[in-house]
Order: sequence, then C-alpha cells, then structure tokens
Amino acid sequence: MGRILAVCSSPARGTEKRRVGSGRFTPEWGLVGDAHGGDWHRQVSLLSAEKIKAFNERGAGVEYGAFGENLVVEGVDLRALPVGTRLRCGQVLLELTQIGKECHSHCAVYQRMGACIMPREGVFARVVEGGDLAEGDVLTVEPCVGGRPYRAAVITLSDQGAAGRREDRSGPA
Repeated sequence: MGRILAVCSSPARGTEKRRVGSGRFTPEWGLVGDAHGGDWHRQVSLLSAEKIKAFNERGAGVEYGAFGENLVVEGVDLRALPVGTRLRCGQVLLELTQIGKECHSHCAVYQRMGACIMPREGVFARVVEGGDLAEGDVLTVEPCVGGRPYRAAVITLSDQGAAGRREDRSGPA
C-alpha cells in the first residue's frame, strides 16, 4: 500500500510540472489539464518518492514534478511492478503500460546533474476508471489483468525528420 505525495501538471509538453494538490483523471485521457493527456498509452506518469529522495541526497535539490511526473507515490517501488499491474486510488484505476522511457532531449535536471531518473525509474499508465485524486490519498496495488503480469520489452522508436521534429511511434503497450 502506498500514498500519493504529489499530484503535478503542466500546460505544455517539455516543461516541468507543478504541484496542483489534486486533479480529475478521465478514462482514456489522463489528468485533465495536463499536456500529456490524450488517447495513448502514456496518459499518466508516476515516480516513487523514495527514488526522488535518493536523487536529492546526491545534491539535485529537485521539487516534485521536476521530472515531468504526474504522481509521486510513497511506499511502492513502481519500477519493480510489471506492465499490466493496476493501481487503485479511490475511484481512480490506473493500469501500468510502460516502464521507463527514452530521453530524447536532456531535461533541465539532466543538464544540471548529468543524470535523470525518469527514463529508468518512471512508469506510465492509462486511466481505466476515472475520478478525483488528491495528495494524501491511499494507493493500492491490484493483481495484473488476467491474473498474471505481462512480460514484454517496450522499445520506443524515434522518427526524426529533416526538420528535427520527433514523434512518439511506440504504439500501445
């Protein structure tokens, strides 16, 4: 069992998220008002509070949301959960769809510290059942879909055209 320490959002992609205290999570969209919401497999990003704390002990001094995470969770090693795991927080039900991600352009944290934990420690989920979620809410880990975890490697491919634009073409989980 875990606890939500922070709910974070940003109006634009490529920017750090800010704590908003609470939010509405919509099925097959994500956090209402967050730039990463949409009909795709990475609607909500999560990071374990313990990983952020360990990174800060190395001198990073980052606030919740700095890695682009929507939810900071205490008491659950999110990275250790298999794809397909479901997380329940009140009415909200999330399903893990991806573990880690490729870092296409180094974020401000990476530029300052020479490292970033989101690519290897962050997890992503889609919203299965919606509702409101707030800091302090309890989060429980539910059995995987079909009673067994998925064993899959997720490879994120990047198509970079002549104009330097990058597009996520990794597809559904």
